[in-house]
Amino acid sequence: MSSENGRGERGAGEAPEVEQLALIRESVRKAKVPRAKPRTWRGAALAAELPVARVLVDKGPVHLDKLWDYAVPAELDADARSGVRVRVRFGAGTRNVRGGRREGGGLLDGFIVERVAESGFQGPLAAIAQVLSPEPVLSPALLGLCRAVADRYAGSLADVLQLAVPPRHARIEAEPSAGPLPPPGAPEAGSWQRYPTGPAFLDALARGDAPRAVWAALPGPHWPAELARAAAAALASGRGALIVVPDGRAAARVDAALDALLGAGRHVLLTADVGAEERYRRWLAVSRGAVRAVVGTRAAMFAPVRDLGLAAIWDDGDSSHSEPHAPQPHAREVLLTRAAREKAAFLLGGFGCTVEAAQLVDSGWALPLAAAREQVRATAPLVRTVGDGDEARDAAARAARLPSLAWQAAREGLKHGPVLVQVPRRGYVPRLACERCREAARCAHCAGPLEARADGGLHCGWCGEEARGWHCAECGGGRLRAQVVGARRTAEELGRAFPAVPVRTSGRDHVLDTVPDRPALIVSTPGAEPVAEGGYAAALLLDGWALLGRPDLRAGEEALRRWLGAAALVRGQEAGGTVVVVAEPTLRPVQALVRWDPAGHAVRELADRAELGFPPVSRMAAVAGPPEAVAELVAMAELPAGAEVLGPVELSAPPPGRPRRAGDPPPGERWERALIRVRPGQGAALAAALKTAHAIRLARREGDPVRLRMDPPDIG
Repeated sequence: MSSENGRGERGAGEAPEVEQLALIRESVRKAKVPRAKPRTWRGAALAAELPVARVLVDKGPVHLDKLWDYAVPAELDADARSGVRVRVRFGAGTRNVRGGRREGGGLLDGFIVERVAESGFQGPLAAIAQVLSPEPVLSPALLGLCRAVADRYAGSLADVLQLAVPPRHARIEAEPSAGPLPPPGAPEAGSWQRYPTGPAFLDALARGDAPRAVWAALPGPHWPAELARAAAAALASGRGALIVVPDGRAAARVDAALDALLGAGRHVLLTADVGAEERYRRWLAVSRGAVRAVVGTRAAMFAPVRDLGLAAIWDDGDSSHSEPHAPQPHAREVLLTRAAREKAAFLLGGFGCTVEAAQLVDSGWALPLAAAREQVRATAPLVRTVGDGDEARDAAARAARLPSLAWQAAREGLKHGPVLVQVPRRGYVPRLACERCREAARCAHCAGPLEARADGGLHCGWCGEEARGWHCAECGGGRLRAQVVGARRTAEELGRAFPAVPVRTSGRDHVLDTVPDRPALIVSTPGAEPVAEGGYAAALLLDGWALLGRPDLRAGEEALRRWLGAAALVRGQEAGGTVVVVAEPTLRPVQALVRWDPAGHAVRELADRAELGFPPVSRMAAVAGPPEAVAELVAMAELPAGAEVLGPVELSAPPPGRPRRAGDPPPGERWERALIRVRPGQGAALAAALKTAHAIRLARREGDPVRLRMDPPDIG
């Protein structure tokens, strides 16, 4: 019996003569059909050694996710090295057979992955048109990481490389890079001494070990310096360090801590704020090995740090860590992959704790790094609870729409410093409802939610139509109440209640970085809270039900994460710091805040997920698109044994006037979404099956396109 390629393979019980005959046939076949060795192309000489380049074309569709063979002209031989950018012909008018290329098509950019002596294609190869730059920007380590990320998220390698390798700036490449500085000395433990295993973690990093920890950070301003000390310990071992944080403000704080600890020249800051050219200059310094430490936002997860010794991420539950562009990887999973592939240490830290972090500890992959309960109680502020329905007992509190306890905490806190007020939403009065029956107030034109303007008028939040003479369609009532009071309206009411106190707002339109240590009311939306010099004297966390009531599997986890982030800015209980949360006191996230026990909350959430079979205990994929296309792709995919298809369910189109978000169906189209769930250990097989089916549909160009996403962040 012969295999498909003609090579004889003896099975059980076959005679030796059969094997010998097969070997003879194989030798005859090779003699008659010699492998092609391209040496010329259109009369031009090709490279004498390794004349074939395997090129990854910068084209995203998954059915083109392969390497393509091109001939290397002799004049490009010196520059056409592995990892450099090139330009090749690709597209209409071309044909491929096992990676081979014929002439025709347009010019596209790509990367040389390797040089080989022969091509598997038997015909003439198209030649590389141009070497765009001799700079090797795609190292084998970076290529392997991008390949692993593409496979995990059922995406194309080209799409991942667009996230990993920044656009080229020729002038920057011409600038020389300085040589690397010698490793610094091992840092002192500093505030890591507050954690029983903190100094041992730093010592292990400085020795060159690869410890893995989930860090429950104590409240207060010390976490940037603690991350900086962890990075310094990795540098002391002669290795590199990479720290990924959610936003530019957090990156700036860690950057300042690294400057103070290590001095200039040992690390770079990679954020969008530095500009495209400067970002590429810093990225090149890292790629060339001149700098061994990086701190940055989401895109820095692919930074080509040489000999990575520490991969760290702060606040992995923040949605900013999830990449919106295909294949939509999460920074936490990318850094976990890097730590495993490069045998580096891993540190996941934050004030909160996600279920994914709890699973890392539960599986034994990482160890907990936390302070003793006595230290937590001494450092955290006093947290008090009050229900949303509690009535204020004095006129000033009623005017500010605050329960009496929150009013008293704010009044007392203002005697000693600034007071933080966290409001779930920005704006004036984002949502209104009938005062009598609590039915949401809707626009008569498009059924969108009505909002109040600062002048007292009403308008639709979707279409912008003015609403005059509104009456409730359910009960006929004509009076409205606020469902959630926005940040600007809250600031206005607090200003009337505290006329002698300055009121400042911080939100999406204008985010404050810091505020001085003097009495003031700081009204902020979640995630935009400024840092107060010396800490806030008190904090009010309003409208907790708005965070807890979201139809999302992560609603409780996310509410607790946002509350902890604000409460961590408040002075400790010993210094008089107080936090008042306005939410149902008996709910699990509220009690976790009172006890300052995010890890315990995450463990209980993980147990619930395990019982229900939800991620991260299982792996999931979401397939969205027109109903026929979704059904076709799911039917085509060779799903792993035991895979469960949930749905499909219909997706709502974005209302008129509301900006489209990722995952929204196009206006006027009916879309559905199906969720596919598999057991632990089957995630790679699920991704491969869906990617193959998706590639087949794209190659056939039949049917409507679909959107495929592994590990969707919201499935509620």
